[in-house]
This record gives sequence, structure tokens and C-alpha cells, in this order.
Amino acid sequence: MKQVLRIAAGVALAAGLAASAAAADLKVGLVTALSGPTSSIGIPYSKGMQAALAYKPEVAGRKVQLIVLDDASDPATAGRNARKLIEEDKVDILIGSAGVPSSMAIAAVSRESKVPMIALTPIGLAGPEGAWVIAIPQPTDIMVNAVIAQMKKAGDKTVAFIGFSDAWGDLVYNALMKGTEGTDIKVVTNERYARPDTSVSGQILKIIAAHPDAVMTGGSGTPGALPYLELARRGYKGHIYGNHGLINPDFVRVAGESAQGLISSTGPVVVVDQLPAGSPIRKMGEDFRAAYLKVNGTPSTDAFSAYAFDAWLVFADAAARAVTKAEPGTPAFREALHNAITSTKEVVGTHGVYNFHPDSRYGVDDRAREVVRLDQGKWVLVH
Repeated sequence: MKQVLRIAAGVALAAGLAASAAAADLKVGLVTALSGPTSSIGIPYSKGMQAALAYKPEVAGRKVQLIVLDDASDPATAGRNARKLIEEDKVDILIGSAGVPSSMAIAAVSRESKVPMIALTPIGLAGPEGAWVIAIPQPTDIMVNAVIAQMKKAGDKTVAFIGFSDAWGDLVYNALMKGTEGTDIKVVTNERYARPDTSVSGQILKIIAAHPDAVMTGGSGTPGALPYLELARRGYKGHIYGNHGLINPDFVRVAGESAQGLISSTGPVVVVDQLPAGSPIRKMGEDFRAAYLKVNGTPSTDAFSAYAFDAWLVFADAAARAVTKAEPGTPAFREALHNAITSTKEVVGTHGVYNFHPDSRYGVDDRAREVVRLDQGKWVLVH
């Protein structure tokens, strides 16, 4: 009888170990800028991700581990962090980062290692180069076109551009040029500056000399405030426009009165309490705000933390399907997770409703954008 009991105990122990192994945790690696010029965006990403983890800490009965690394706003560091997360921490997915250059560096590691990536910047890599990457933020064209529509309504005929001298500046400028083709609006300047710069006086003097009806910027975060500060100092009285990379409290704080009346596009979450009561995006936005407040102790007042929250929702939806195909921590699971992400259907987030397919990098449509005006430090929905 003792022998039978020992065998039974051994079988039970083996079954318990097998169940434990079968319930392996999911591992998520977040690379973001917790320091450096893009930290005003990167820190909200981290806070939004912590809120998401609290909101949905398990997927299909599996606990989710979140590992966060600071890339210090440096693309080379972002790439090294991504490699460390894959090779040492054995993450199932990469999420990041706060700047387009850093996101591109992570995407290169993602592609090489065949680990799925959810980008928090609109990098939109085409073809094989972006085969393992999808982007949560709205495509730049969708967002800039909403601003161009406002220019038309205002009767602007000439618009000056000033933006970052990097990939983000290029994305906004190219979208502006494409969106104004065949219209009465002419883009009269293409001025650039680096994120760490402390002055854009030379560039603004050139813009003032062009006498534009309006100015559109291609910056983000706190460095995105520089052109508005200088325009105000020079007494510019024309219309001012921005992009969704500016929607955070640090930009509002630094720009101050210089950005009064600024028109921009953003995701619905920024004005969630101004959306129709029956909107599913409003409901998710309210859930996000509650989770963010509980975890961080302060209300969310930016657009960026919600992008991270949405990335988690897309990941969780896909992971619930992928765990039926393979075990987390394996190459087979990473491939299954990639396939699940690229077949996402109608996942409601705070910034839009997400649908992906293998040939797409972006998953949102016009439901993912609203036009807002900055009025006394508050973003107000433009109807």
C-alpha cells in the first residue's frame, strides 16, 4: 500500500510540475525613454504600461511579467536594450519606444530575432523590413490630413513648416506635402532643428520673412514647444497648428501662452469626456483613466500613456489566442503571437478600434482621430 501511495504521490507531483510548466508566464519587454530629450513622452509610456498591467495582469490564466528598460532617448541604447530583453530576459514581445529613431532601432532587432514588436511611434515600415512590427499610434497621414482640413476651413493659403531634423520631422513634413497636393494651400518653408536644441530663432526669422498665413510644426514633447515660444516672441499673429506628438502636459506647460489657440489632431482619449455617451472608445477611455489614477495616483492628462495602454490591449487579445498554439518563451510562441497580432479584429482601445492584417502596419481608421484646440491650457474638442 505504501508503494502504491508513493507512486500516486509521484504521479501527482509530476502532474503538478507539468501543470506549472504548462502555465508559463508571458514576458513583455518595454523599451522607453525615462531620461533624455524624449523622456516627456517616454515616462508617460511607462506609466500607461503600468496602468495596463494593473488593468489586465493575466491573459488566459497566465500571469504577465513586465520588464522596463530606459533607452535614455538614444537609438543605439534602444537597440542594445531590445537585444538584452530577447537574449537574457527571454521576452515574448517588444514594445517601444518614445522616439521614431529609437523605435526603428528596436524594429531592426525584432526583425532579426523574429520577436514581434508593437511600436509606440508611427514608424510604419513596409514589406519584409517591417514584417514583425505593428504600430499603435495613428498613421501620420490620417492625423495631418485632419489638420489640413482645418487650414482649409480657416482660409489659409500659405503655411510654413518647422520640425525636428529626424524621422519624425520627415513624417510630418511628408504628410503635409502629400495632403496639400491639389489644394490651394502652399507650403512655403521646410525649417528643421534637433531635439536637444535650445533655440530656433534663425529658423523662425526665415518663417516670419515668408509671411505665411499659418505655421505647422513637426515636433513632439517639450522640444516641440520651441517654435511656438519663438513665434510668440517675434509677434507672429497667424494661425498655428500642431500634430499629435505635442499632446502632453509638459508641452502645454513649457509652451504656455505661446500655444494659445493651437489646433491639432489627437486620439479620442484626450477628450474622452467630450465624446458621445454611447461611444465604445469613451467607455474604454474611462476604464483607462480609472486604472491610470489607481496606479499612478494622479489623473492622466496626456495622449502617450494611452498608446501604451492600447498596445497592452492588442497584445493581450493576441496572446489569448496564441497560447492555444504554443508555450510562451519559445520561438513557436513568438511566431504564433505575431500571427495573432496581425489578425487582430475590432479590439476597442482608447485611441481607436484596432484591426490588423499581415500586410498592414497600422490598425486604425478615422475613428482614431479628433481635432482639438488648446484653450487656456486645456484641450477642447473642435466640432
